[in-house]
Amino acid sequence: MANRTRHGPPCTIVIKLGTSSIVHETTHQTLLSTLSSLVETVVHLRSQGHKVVLVSSGAIAVGLKRMNLASRPKSLSGKQALAAIGQGRLIALWDNLFGQLEQPIAQVLLTRGDISDRTRYLNAVNTFKELLSMGVVPIVNENDTVSVSEIKFGDNDTLSAITSSMIHADYLFLLTDVDGLYTSNPRKDPTAKHIEVVDSISAIRSQVSTTTLGSSLGTGGMETKIIAAEIATAAGVTTVILNSKKPENVLRVIQYYGKTQPKTPHTPNEAGSGQNTSGSAVPSRAPSPTPLIRPPHTVFTASPTPMRDLKSWTTHTLFPAGSVIIDAGAHHVLSRRESGGRLLAAGVVGVIGAFASGQAVRIVIRRQADGSTSVGEADTAVKAAAYANGLQGTRPTTPTLHGVSSSSYSATPLESLMGSSSSSALADNVAGVAATPPEDDVVLVERDTEADVVEVGRGLANYNSAQILRVKGLNSSYLPQVLGYADSEYVVENISIRVPPL
Repeated sequence: MANRTRHGPPCTIVIKLGTSSIVHETTHQTLLSTLSSLVETVVHLRSQGHKVVLVSSGAIAVGLKRMNLASRPKSLSGKQALAAIGQGRLIALWDNLFGQLEQPIAQVLLTRGDISDRTRYLNAVNTFKELLSMGVVPIVNENDTVSVSEIKFGDNDTLSAITSSMIHADYLFLLTDVDGLYTSNPRKDPTAKHIEVVDSISAIRSQVSTTTLGSSLGTGGMETKIIAAEIATAAGVTTVILNSKKPENVLRVIQYYGKTQPKTPHTPNEAGSGQNTSGSAVPSRAPSPTPLIRPPHTVFTASPTPMRDLKSWTTHTLFPAGSVIIDAGAHHVLSRRESGGRLLAAGVVGVIGAFASGQAVRIVIRRQADGSTSVGEADTAVKAAAYANGLQGTRPTTPTLHGVSSSSYSATPLESLMGSSSSSALADNVAGVAATPPEDDVVLVERDTEADVVEVGRGLANYNSAQILRVKGLNSSYLPQVLGYADSEYVVENISIRVPPL
């Protein structure tokens, strides 16, 4: 029991192992020493009460070795055939290694299409929960045999992040061939600096170069790991990049922090000489009678306000069928957590593509003439007030702009946005927005393209693209009159805004 206390409470852990860590890049021989060490680490974690999920790449590479081919084929069918050949041998290898330590495993093959349906997604979640409760280690891989571009996760870094979000993991470990995130490629740049803690992923992108890392066998690189960290941390999962040559460091990292969510501050220089990207607190570690050495790694701190499961599912597992263009005011309001992620027609200025009700859509804003997405404060205020005007006509439970405004806004939305001296002019401007529904014979022309807009979030459409075009800019009270019915006063729900207003 003393051991358990030192290591902290039991965690749910996802470990992702890339192709370059499983198979030698040139000989295609299986790296048995690495795999064996990882198996021992996983079994050790299990003995401490932790639940572990392993995300394993390598099916195509193992297929290459079996067929004595020198490189990956370029055709989709060739890759799918090699995946079919290699997947069976790969899972047999894992079963053999874990079987030596009497640890049962299970194979879970997924595509994005498998979890794009909400029911199938929940079935997958329940399967994971049942396997973990049985003491089994699920081994997850993308089902490359049937995957096509529209339903692929893209790489197993993304798959591991989505998996960690699905099971509400405490940690996601991304095992790769370097000790963590560097400011540049440490193999080529001797001045590259190791980054120990990342609190802001948006800030780190301007400080590091991620274009040169990766192997010829794999599909990822450091950029895909940053994307994975962005997905996982938004769901409340602490993400760690670690060297796969020392998988036992997974255990040491958990021992070092001693908590499922390492967020409490401690002295920045205590951990070592690496950098902290934001200057804020680095993760705390549990008190120990014997000082613990920090193993080399980069930790991405989890969001203190994790994304709800439904929003995470909408954002990361669904393939968007089209785009809904919103104005700056709606973007301003939707970026507030209190908005509930629900978009009214009053904030819509257009759509791109054809989509049906219930499908996932991108939430986008138009680029400005200079290519930027920012607009003037006055223009934003006018548009926010217009959106507030639409909110005021909804049900009493619908949040208003006052409920989602910053502390600089007063209780009256229209006056607070521009000041009392401009309130009359502002009200006149707002009154012109959606004052009357469009005539039935108005021809709606779609002019925008994806090149004209920037994605800021995603959500689920309550109406199809043609219907949303007909009601764009209108107060919700007009929906029954224009459409003949109104299942919901919101045109899009479960919106997750990932890019805040500038």
